[in-house]
Amino acid sequence: MEIYLVGGAVRDQLLGLPVKDRDWVVVGATAERLLSKGYQQVGKDFPVFLNPNTKEEYALARTERKSGKGYTGFICDFSPNITLEQDLIRRDLTINAMAIDDQGNLHDPYHGKSDLDNRILRHISPAFAEDPLRVYALPALPLVSIILILK
Repeated sequence: MEIYLVGGAVRDQLLGLPVKDRDWVVVGATAERLLSKGYQQVGKDFPVFLNPNTKEEYALARTERKSGKGYTGFICDFSPNITLEQDLIRRDLTINAMAIDDQGNLHDPYHGKSDLDNRILRHISPAFAEDPLRVYALPALPLVSIILILK
């Protein structure tokens, strides 16, 4: 079982900004394993768990496949075989697809750090087409100037 800090917390930390919200992803585990370690499941339909010590939310690594309309039409796979890279690529932008492990090492398979340094917003998945509401979060990103690259 491996645990990673992911998403906006990693981005903000690299920018030297205060981290307001920590998102954690757990790779190589099952719901049963987390429950046996004292984690408390938050919802019955989605494997998100509260850490018994910090009360922060930890989600099992997952892949998503669009299955219907809107932001709820997804089929998710939470298998313990899902890799960190598979979980990260389902995110919207390269700058949100980075992770830090428990040793402080940055995992950046999609070059988000380079894009962050160059103030580039580059999408890495069909997330904006699958969930158009995501675009409303862009103005909240802590970037002075941006270049949006759409492929």
